[in-house]
Amino acid sequence: MCAFWDVPTTVITAVRQMGAGVEEIDLELGPGEDDGTAAAAASPPPSPPQFTADAHRHHHHPLIQQQQQQGINKQPNPRKKKKVVKKWRDEWAETYKWAYVAASEGGTTHRIFCSVCKEYGRKHRRNPYGNEGSRNMQMSALEEHNNSLLHKEALRLQMASKDKTLGLIDRPSFIKGRQGVQYPISGECDLGRQCSSETYLLHAAVQEVVHSLQPVLSKMPQFVHVLDRMVEPERVIIFRVPWVDDKGEAHVNRGFRVQFNQALGPYKGGLRFHPSVNLSVMKFLAFEQTLKNSLSSLSLGGAKGGSDFDPKGKSENEIVRFCQSFMEELYRHIGPNQAPIFDTPLGDIGVGPREIGYLFGQYRRLTSQYEGMLGAKGVQWGPSNLRPEATGYGVVFYAKEVLADLYKDLKGLRCVVSGAGKVATCVLEKLITFGAIAVTISDSRGYLLDDEGFDYGKLALLRNIKIHNKSLRDYTKSYPRAKYFNDSKPWSVKCDVAFPCATQNELNHADAMALVNAGCQVVIEGANMPCTSEAIEVFRQSKIVFGPGKAANAGGVAIQGLEMLQNTHRVQWTPEDVDNKLQETMKDIYQKSLKAANDFGIVKSNPEALVHGANIAGFLQVAQAMLEQGCV
Repeated sequence: MCAFWDVPTTVITAVRQMGAGVEEIDLELGPGEDDGTAAAAASPPPSPPQFTADAHRHHHHPLIQQQQQQGINKQPNPRKKKKVVKKWRDEWAETYKWAYVAASEGGTTHRIFCSVCKEYGRKHRRNPYGNEGSRNMQMSALEEHNNSLLHKEALRLQMASKDKTLGLIDRPSFIKGRQGVQYPISGECDLGRQCSSETYLLHAAVQEVVHSLQPVLSKMPQFVHVLDRMVEPERVIIFRVPWVDDKGEAHVNRGFRVQFNQALGPYKGGLRFHPSVNLSVMKFLAFEQTLKNSLSSLSLGGAKGGSDFDPKGKSENEIVRFCQSFMEELYRHIGPNQAPIFDTPLGDIGVGPREIGYLFGQYRRLTSQYEGMLGAKGVQWGPSNLRPEATGYGVVFYAKEVLADLYKDLKGLRCVVSGAGKVATCVLEKLITFGAIAVTISDSRGYLLDDEGFDYGKLALLRNIKIHNKSLRDYTKSYPRAKYFNDSKPWSVKCDVAFPCATQNELNHADAMALVNAGCQVVIEGANMPCTSEAIEVFRQSKIVFGPGKAANAGGVAIQGLEMLQNTHRVQWTPEDVDNKLQETMKDIYQKSLKAANDFGIVKSNPEALVHGANIAGFLQVAQAMLEQGCV
């Protein structure tokens, strides 16, 4: 986080307003012309002592107390304005209710931050007069910040966040047919309705797709009512997951499985264990998975599931007990040969080989069937080589195809990556392989910057840090030149290509502006919809090439399809074979997206060509199957 507006510890006290969670900044003046002590400073003053709580509470400056003891202030001083100073301090306390104070690690330096600007990617401009300027100077600096375009933009985003349609750009709630007839989009995701808290993420995803489908539905109005059905999940399963921790205390989490669309084949989609999991997240991810599976040319439908359980900080036995309890309900609704459902889950955030192993063991125990229905299992008992790495590798393969059309190569390009999970670390690994200079990685607490770029040795250290649930800050102990920034995102770092690989809606309008200012030319999504609609609009206006997640991170599900084939024939492909097939799959997805965009008049030079092309290609295949199968 950039430093700004340094404030000495002797002139600042942070007072937390009890019960409201609001920090007030109470500013006390040091020696200066407004309090009349400057004239008395004939010789260099001693180092000012720290304020005590009583001195601060009663507004007695320690230096003034010392001067009074020496008799310096016995003579009347017309410039002394204690009441004015107190009034001024109270004004600042009132003014800064919206701000907070952060201390450096040593506790010797405090900095004032605008909480609104911080939350939405903006920061205070530095106060050129420190904290000891005159009242007019101080108020001038405050007014300059409040009137700045940066702060006004942060306030606008704050107001937008209070609406449940945060991140959505206004789009028409209807499609015009061939004769100018307006076809409304109804149902739970009616674009003309106020979306509920359970559907706002799905609403955002549908809105983006509908925007891309304008030319398609104008020429093919028969698909309008197909879209109306397509945005509704076929089946939503919600259940409780009771489990007992190591202390014998009972806990209850909520489990989900959203089986969104089966028109193309069996449901396929990941399981996610994370505190952010809720019905809105599951519906949105399942909808995206449906289009992603369609793009991969596999006969697979879309689904997603998981729980708000957090594996972090849990013991091995607690994770085992939770996974077994979760599967005791889920097994009734999944299975490769379990008519009429045919649902085969795989791993996602918080569900790695360890969790998949426990889930599969309980599934086998409950069903007495040994079926290849859970992805990312140990290689020795079923799955494909490179399955855990496939999503991250596929993101880089997709980026390579995008850059090739721009007559560029990854080698030597400066890249920023967000996230520190499986996808992000595998993106780093493949970027290193291609000679790119990857300089950042991030977690929920901040981001790590290594200007020299990561290599295989550094990547091994990063993975070891994450395995042991440590902070990325520990990396700087081994590489002191690297820097870790608390409560910040990496989007202001100078780069050529950006890879948001953390989670949904992590990159907002302010972050997109920061990327533009950092010189970014290409953005490739590694996570599911990590960029908000407002951010994508910034990329479009700035002519930044944008690769959507539903196409760029489809490598994982593509390898899942190949894995099903291997399980059927009881064979195991080598990592080299899988890597080559993955490259071919990502190239095919890229070319399919460009062709779909071109077929409906969207040229390759359009920054949104890949977004529109991926949405159109994914939709048409699912919609055609739904049309042929009737209203089911």
